[in-house]
Amino acid sequence: MAPRKKLQGLVAATVTPMTPDGQINLSVIRQYVDYLVSKQNVKNIFVNGTTGEGLALSIQERKQLAEEWVRQGKDKLDHVIIHVGALSLPGSQELARHAAAIGASGIAVIAPFFFKPTSKDELLAFLREVASEAPAIPFYYYHIPPLTGVKIRVEELLDGIKEQIPTFQGVKFSDTDLLDLAQCINKNGREEFVFLYGVDEQLLSALAIGANGAVGSTYNYLGQKTNMMLQAFAQHDLALARKYQFLTGEFLNFVIKLGFGVAQTKAVMTFVSGIPMGPPRLPLVKASEEFIAKAKAKLDSIVWPTN
Repeated sequence: MAPRKKLQGLVAATVTPMTPDGQINLSVIRQYVDYLVSKQNVKNIFVNGTTGEGLALSIQERKQLAEEWVRQGKDKLDHVIIHVGALSLPGSQELARHAAAIGASGIAVIAPFFFKPTSKDELLAFLREVASEAPAIPFYYYHIPPLTGVKIRVEELLDGIKEQIPTFQGVKFSDTDLLDLAQCINKNGREEFVFLYGVDEQLLSALAIGANGAVGSTYNYLGQKTNMMLQAFAQHDLALARKYQFLTGEFLNFVIKLGFGVAQTKAVMTFVSGIPMGPPRLPLVKASEEFIAKAKAKLDSIVWPTN
């Protein structure tokens, strides 16, 4: 891995493979890394986040997964970002220390969401205490208000953040509030920070206002197609970029209507990659056979641009 390389482009939010009886399955992670690099042209990963069921895993499981992803990603991946957010500060700090010790490229932290911070200062205090446990590696804030209920605007959070968190490098921005994102990017004139968008079906909109890349679950199985969209956008071929975005949106719109979450993402990844991802952990339940059949038929039916 080359952690000093700027984090940009696509970052796959990895699924956590599990055995049929619900234990983490480390044995397929090497195959998973090779699949992302060779089939999807994705060389950055975000481990133990929402897609990875991080908050449903034990501290020990999260450590084991982080170790295996770093080990298997060595010399193959550019960035292995470990999400270390937890509901307890000591738990998050322990995971941060561990991620730094094993050679992760960076850490990310979600806002605690049972006892919630209600102001910028409260949120910053929590983030600062976690980041200080890994002072040698980049720190990213994982902003996902639809799940956390913490709606402190990132624009507000950024004011003076480097003084509080010297390792702060950017944001995984998983919200549809493009005004907030645009204000962040506008204030980031010196391009000090990176902004990675986390709502896959709206990525082109975020690119248009200056996002550096994206973190998402669909880049596990639509990474190669989304890379083509990024390439078209970079070449100012907006018509082609739109085609890719519309087709990704067509698939996601279809599965969202069927009911689409982490469990269904695991099922899609299994049939696209051929790597068994297993069931999710309760309270999530595995995708139905009906969902799998319909999602596979829909994905197979999409005609992607050939140019």
